[in-house]
Amino acid sequence: MPGIGPPRAVLQAAIAALARRDGIALLRCSPIVDSAPIGPALRRYANCAVLVETGRDPRAMLALAAQVETAFARRRYGQRWRARTLDIDIVLWSGGHWQSRELTIPHPRFRERRFVLGPARAVAPDWIDPQTGATLRQLDARLTRPRPLPR
Repeated sequence: MPGIGPPRAVLQAAIAALARRDGIALLRCSPIVDSAPIGPALRRYANCAVLVETGRDPRAMLALAAQVETAFARRRYGQRWRARTLDIDIVLWSGGHWQSRELTIPHPRFRERRFVLGPARAVAPDWIDPQTGATLRQLDARLTRPRPLPR
């Protein structure tokens, strides 16, 4: 079963599966980074960003992402942020904003999450966030710069 194995191996196999889909051209893939879980999950995660070219709109890409997750035995454990085999998010797209019941682009919290922003910057550093007008490089610099200690 493709969803079984260490997080990095599952992620690499899922990227390969996505790249084999009709109408998807994989342009760039960031290095994989490890991250701690958010919420009650105990498992560590592997994260990366991929830049793809496609004629599909975000709704069709979300359906494709769900198909890939299902093929990798994604299980939803009934509680938000529980451990999962694979989680594919659409963070940005060339059309700017997208809003539907099931999908919001840009991803609402990508600017706060180093494990999302760092890999996204690696594949598209000059991509402009339609909400802030800042590039991914600028957003990453803001997130990672040292903060002064409180007095």
